Amino acid sequence: MQLFAYILIYPIIWLLSILPTRLLYMFSSLLFLLVFYIIGYRRKVVRNNLKLCFPEKSEKEIRAISKKFFQHFCDMIFESIKSLTISESEIKRRFKFTNIELLQELEKENKSIMLMCAHYGSWEWIFILQKYLNSDGYAVYKKLKNKHFDKLVRRIRAKYKTYLITTKHTVSKLRELKANDEIAIFGFLSDQSPKAQKARHWKEFMGIKVPVHTGAESLAKELDMAVVFFKTKKIKRGYYETTFKTVTKNPTEYKDFEITDLFVNYLEELIHEEPEFYLWTHKRWKHRNRVPEKFQ
Repeated sequence: MQLFAYILIYPIIWLLSILPTRLLYMFSSLLFLLVFYIIGYRRKVVRNNLKLCFPEKSEKEIRAISKKFFQHFCDMIFESIKSLTISESEIKRRFKFTNIELLQELEKENKSIMLMCAHYGSWEWIFILQKYLNSDGYAVYKKLKNKHFDKLVRRIRAKYKTYLITTKHTVSKLRELKANDEIAIFGFLSDQSPKAQKARHWKEFMGIKVPVHTGAESLAKELDMAVVFFKTKKIKRGYYETTFKTVTKNPTEYKDFEITDLFVNYLEELIHEEPEFYLWTHKRWKHRNRVPEKFQ
């Protein structure tokens, strides 16, 4: 059944990916109309999340942010499809880095990099980053249920020297690289919601206390990795600009969870600046009423 689905859907995705980008964004606009106005995909979840995070905003303002978010969300769907056949020159023209030398300097210092990421801006085309660096890149991801599509996604990323690894294999891979004196850059999506009962740390995020992942910080300390945040700004439709910010080259100098807190605070700044570019479809605040007594 998985193979049948792949054989059926893959040709459609490939045909879409070879279309001119301008035409793809026309399809994105049509998808937006379908998703936002007709199907109403997760529209209630998005509005509830926005109301939680921006209680001071009016219904009109919430609806405006929601609308802009879904427009961007649909663009990203087609940008992920375009990733299948987009050329290196085109992706470099569309996804630029303002200070790539910051990461290049860390490489020269023989430092592996913990790139703490969030579902903000665009995370589809950032994989072109490895074309500017000598070291390999690794991104922690959740394996797709369909093994054929999972293999396809990993193959697309590997074109740019970025390799997808599951959470299960992350620690062993990092330790293996460290033991072999190899440097790499690891991308961790650190804004996802861990299970409430397993969370080691709770923090206010957008004014609401939630459990937060601390794995990126823990591994950076254990393996002496530089910690870097970044901001991806949408310049215009189909064009992005990313700026990096070194948090520390010596993570062990920070107290437990201090780096994680800095990441959450930085993400909040980005969201307040342009809220439409955060992934509001996720139920990020679902554990807000389950705060254990020791974290209150």
